[in-house]
Amino acid sequence: MDSLPIRRAILSVTDKSGLVDLARFLVDGGVELVSTGGTKKVIAEAGLPVAAVSDVTGFPEILGGRVKTLHPHIHAGILVDKDQDEHIRTLEELGIAPFDLIVVNLYNFALAAERGLDLKAAVEEIDIGGPTMLRAAAKNFHSVLVAPEPGVYLRIMQELGDNEYCAGLELRREMAAATFSATSRYDAMITEYMASRT
Repeated sequence: MDSLPIRRAILSVTDKSGLVDLARFLVDGGVELVSTGGTKKVIAEAGLPVAAVSDVTGFPEILGGRVKTLHPHIHAGILVDKDQDEHIRTLEELGIAPFDLIVVNLYNFALAAERGLDLKAAVEEIDIGGPTMLRAAAKNFHSVLVAPEPGVYLRIMQELGDNEYCAGLELRREMAAATFSATSRYDAMITEYMASRT
């Protein structure tokens, strides 16, 4: 798929810089927004329509927020190959709507490490659902656009604004590479922290 129409997005961010501007831009283009916890609260307080992840999954956030996006209604929507009729049919049969844009940035583990938290407290700052969504979206860049940090929002808005809310393949590939770089750095930081505590 060369040109991907952006019709549905999931947003789950720790760094909320530029979030409202991006969300408003998406809503102005008719994009349906789905979001988690604090991200949803910020978007809703800006007066923008947004659905909760729990509305999509039919399951509440559990274990103190450890499990919220780890669900087939989220990940099948991210990982569907939109060029494969069988994938599309499977989603239709299961009542799962695909996602086109994944906007995720991760828990600030560096800040947890700087604060000198003990190991048990520090591991609570290790993001699981975020990297999982990011990696799924980056793997599936042929069918999904991923935004791994606020610094890319303007570039994405410019391309979508110039192309009737469609994302080209080159932008999607570029954002996928940036995403794998971000998750690699995140894992390396955690690895270094854990090794230093042995």
